[in-house]
This record gives sequence, C-alpha cells and structure tokens, in this order.
Amino acid sequence: MSANDPIRDLDSLQINAELVDLETIRHYIEQRAALFQLNPSITYDIQLAVTEIVTNSLVHGYPERRGWIEVQIDRLGQKIYVWIRDRAPEFDPTQHLAPDLSKPLNKRHLGGLGIHLTRQITQKISHRNLPEGGNETTLVFGT
Repeated sequence: MSANDPIRDLDSLQINAELVDLETIRHYIEQRAALFQLNPSITYDIQLAVTEIVTNSLVHGYPERRGWIEVQIDRLGQKIYVWIRDRAPEFDPTQHLAPDLSKPLNKRHLGGLGIHLTRQITQKISHRNLPEGGNETTLVFGT
C-alpha cells in the first residue's frame, strides 16, 4: 500500500482531499449499499449527497493545501448514516441559507444548490466541529 492509497477498514474510507478521488468515494458507497442491500434509488441519493458535501470540502476547505476526507457509512435499523469528516476550516452546511428558487437563475446568488439538494434528499443533516479541528457532517437516509 502506498501513501496515496485509500485507507479502508470495515466501514470507513479515508482518502487524500483531491477531486480525482470522488470516484473512489462513489465506489465505496456502492460497496456499502450492496452490503446493506439498498435499493438503487437510495444508493443514488447517498452518492449525490455525499458528492455534494465532499466537493464543498475539497473546493472550499482545501483550495490551496492538502488534507484528507473520511467517509463512513453504517446501517442502524431502517436508517443509513453517513459521516463525512475533514480537517478543513469550520463550515456548517446546516447554517447555509436556502437559495431563493423563485428568482431567475441570473438573479440568484451563486452556489448553495448542492446543500439545498442534500437537505431535500436526506432525512436529517447535522454538523459538529471535531475536537482536533475540522468538520463532521452527518447525513441520515431512510431505507
């Protein structure tokens, strides 16, 4: 295993914070979804939401420095929990204002649609600052 290989254990994936690694995250989600026997629409929602949160971390949290992203997925009863951790500067997506969808596209503030979409397809989204610095965003999906 090289220094750039993903770190895997039974239920988490840790990768370097680079956009090229989004494919590795999608593959990890597919593996976990198969293990939990999720239907394809739930798997798609998880992939979409995780991609949105991770992309925000990569683009805004690590614009000029290296870091890591950890994704962990588990099933507890009829719910799927996804934890996304990083060491980027604090960013709480639950505090991000919803976009004004009544305005035409050319009149809207840039950004925020990914977080809005994530809120729409999850049962719950929460955030906490990690004690050692960074963020943990938790997404909850029904099965």
